[in-house]
Amino acid sequence: MNDFSNNPYYELFSKQHINQYAVGNRTYKERVKLLNKLQHAIEVTYRTEIQVALQNDLGKPVVETELTEIYAIIGDIKYAKKYLHQWMRKQRVETPIAMLGSSSYIKHEPKGVCLIISPWNFPFNLTFGPLISAIAAGNTVIIKLSEMTPNSSALMAKIVAALFSEDEVAVLQGEVEVSTQLLKLPFNHIFFTGSPNVGKIVMKAASEHLASVTLELGGKSPTIIDETANIDKAAKKIIWAKFLNCGQICVSPDYVLIDESVKTQFIEACKKWLDTFYSDNPKASDSYGRIVTDKHFERLSSYLENAKTLQAKFEVDGQTDSALKYIGPTIISDLKSEAKLLEDEIFGPILPIVTYDSLDMAIAYINSKPRPLALYIYSNSKANMNTILNNTRAGGTCINNSVLHYTNHNLPFGGVNNSGVGKSHGFFGFKAFSNERSVMTQHTYGVTELLFPPYTGFKEKLARLTIKWF
Repeated sequence: MNDFSNNPYYELFSKQHINQYAVGNRTYKERVKLLNKLQHAIEVTYRTEIQVALQNDLGKPVVETELTEIYAIIGDIKYAKKYLHQWMRKQRVETPIAMLGSSSYIKHEPKGVCLIISPWNFPFNLTFGPLISAIAAGNTVIIKLSEMTPNSSALMAKIVAALFSEDEVAVLQGEVEVSTQLLKLPFNHIFFTGSPNVGKIVMKAASEHLASVTLELGGKSPTIIDETANIDKAAKKIIWAKFLNCGQICVSPDYVLIDESVKTQFIEACKKWLDTFYSDNPKASDSYGRIVTDKHFERLSSYLENAKTLQAKFEVDGQTDSALKYIGPTIISDLKSEAKLLEDEIFGPILPIVTYDSLDMAIAYINSKPRPLALYIYSNSKANMNTILNNTRAGGTCINNSVLHYTNHNLPFGGVNNSGVGKSHGFFGFKAFSNERSVMTQHTYGVTELLFPPYTGFKEKLARLTIKWF
């Protein structure tokens, strides 16, 4: 290894580097035992503390914490435990007849020492989710937590220290400099969740050591609503998905592309469901969260000011309160193309509405932008659904629903190009933290030995015969 002795985290990395084979050789039962410990910690021991930490950091309602943090983690663990024995088995594959006398299989082996850099918007879910996959695959892990959710990060550090020794799983807290120093170390795999801009930095750092990466990024995830859709149901699901966690979700419906003929009906339905979910005063609602930091509040406020300057129409004009980091649910239409809300990922409780005259226009609009993490379709026309699916690209898609594809452990989760690299969840998360090692064993005399030098005319004919028939 190169000399990394001046790196402040090299000693910790070195401990895990030395211990990686002992961890990697753990049996199915030993890995399940670790997952059981983590499950009990989240589900029982620290459940109330998790709820309090998220309330303090994000104003997150208890029900949202249960569904989007605790349920998500427990679901990941249960799924991994159910299938881990199958994932760890040798996967036998066919061996060509030209290699008669041998057998072949694939062994999923741990990648080694892994780095997880987790975000702030779902701090527990998006930290422990990849950790579950890393443990299931048999890796050692260093976790860098977000400094933007200090209560949650402190609690996660406490949980990890109680369950694991630092030579198998360790947590680090701090500002950007911590991540910068960690990215200089020769990790075998890096799992990062965050923005595309930071994802590029992570990928560049990983390339210095040819480390593999999983990048879960974001971008502007569109929602298409055509003229055949059930507008009331569409509005209900979109309002829930958009304003969950105060809009601070990587797979949040970033903007709506709607057929001009149903725009007014949709807006009225949205207003109805906003009142139903959050009352006519969301600021006083126990079901509505807050913006994570003053910096993010100011960023979102600047988008609103930009929209006002461009004379956009505020269909629902959410209140703002800087002292509470509160921005109410906001719906805006008639935005000019240069509006910041149509250029940057919003990551907040603001829903722009863009109309289209034909489905081809909507598809062209989507394809003019970087490929999104998610794309949502609301329609009752199979022809329209297939046209959109076949002529767009996205990390994942929900039809007549939003966000819920994330919760299906049988589906791979991840982006494409600007919205991410690699997949996670379930077996796909296990694969992300594993090397698919090919193994071939020769049991008897091999036919290919007949083709070893010295080469003769007979061997040339035999080689041609091998190519033709085998």
